[in-house]
Amino acid sequence: MEFSIDEKTQVCLEMVREFMNKEVYPLEPHFLFKSFKAMKPKLEEVRGKVKQMELWAPQLPKELGGVGIGFMGYAILCEEIGRSPIGPYCFGSQAPDAGNIEILAKYATEEQKEKYMRPLIRGEIRSCFSMTEPEFAGSNPTEMACTAVKDKDDYVINGHKWFSSSADGSRFAIVMAITNPEAPSPYSRASMIIVPTDTPGFNLVRNISVMGHAGEDYASHGEIMYQNVRVPGKNLLGPEGQGFVIAQERLGPGRIHHCMRYTGIAQRSFEMMCEYAAKRDVGGNKTLATKQIVQEWIAESRAEIHAARLMVLHAAWKIDTQGAYAAREEISLIKFYTANIMMKVIDRAIQVHGGLGVSDDTILSFFYRMERGSRIYDGADEVHKVVVAKRILRKYQKQEKK
Repeated sequence: MEFSIDEKTQVCLEMVREFMNKEVYPLEPHFLFKSFKAMKPKLEEVRGKVKQMELWAPQLPKELGGVGIGFMGYAILCEEIGRSPIGPYCFGSQAPDAGNIEILAKYATEEQKEKYMRPLIRGEIRSCFSMTEPEFAGSNPTEMACTAVKDKDDYVINGHKWFSSSADGSRFAIVMAITNPEAPSPYSRASMIIVPTDTPGFNLVRNISVMGHAGEDYASHGEIMYQNVRVPGKNLLGPEGQGFVIAQERLGPGRIHHCMRYTGIAQRSFEMMCEYAAKRDVGGNKTLATKQIVQEWIAESRAEIHAARLMVLHAAWKIDTQGAYAAREEISLIKFYTANIMMKVIDRAIQVHGGLGVSDDTILSFFYRMERGSRIYDGADEVHKVVVAKRILRKYQKQEKK
């Protein structure tokens, strides 16, 4: 395993770190208390500066308009960018657009790339990914009721989706729907179809309120009704019946990005905890940092963040060298481990801050509310644990038979 950072990535990392301190963190209070639309002019100004510095879309290769530092390079940058909830948007690496770009780059026709992918890369439009349904377990994408029925040269889509993140204001959705219900394998029944959001029958019902925050625009989770939505057959993304396969290709590397973002949030919360503990007077000319329980939290957090970071980098290295399929066990491990470490560190940081920690005068309470979902989306903790345990036990069961 080789985790050393090449010179280009190191330079990019230092530039990103300085930019986050000067341009991104100062915007967070506005993000917490103002609407996204009210902030958009300022965010676009910041995005313009990122482009001028040639740091735009660090997850993409040069030929697609990105920085071109490779998968491992971006995994490292992702931790720094992910320290702020608006960091990914400022750098053009926000979900779900980043994942949608990846599958468009691999599976889209030239016409689809020109119409949807390239404007998305440039940040001129936004997109959403519409897979999860309220009536079915989101962790099992083989089960869904949304259908796309062929009618001559068109697909007619009917279904109910929710948690289609960033649907509000998006130009198009990539919809996962059943096109081949009679296929013998449940993994070959669904397809992905590009649906412009101004198509008749595409109805954004609401932005789902999450922990008291309904959100808007980029920071939202949409509930959508597809009611006889008619799109041309040429909007099919990739081969028919390969929706599940494409989804898995999208989710594997995406989980690396999520987990490095979790590590960034944990690291920032840790730093805030240490800074506050060192200065918070508790009487008798002593600070919180002199309390053994706080010292224990700091030591444990430091060890846990370090372990989480190395686990994620190892999974990223394995994807980079052997492919996502070979790294599926490591991907599941980091998904539940890193999310839990992040939440644990945020909780300790809030506890050290006391009443200030639960207020919105710091970013900590936002992290606590908005990141709780990390243990649910992209596969709940329990699902990943079961998958890993079964795979491990399978080896021992084979040995027992011998």
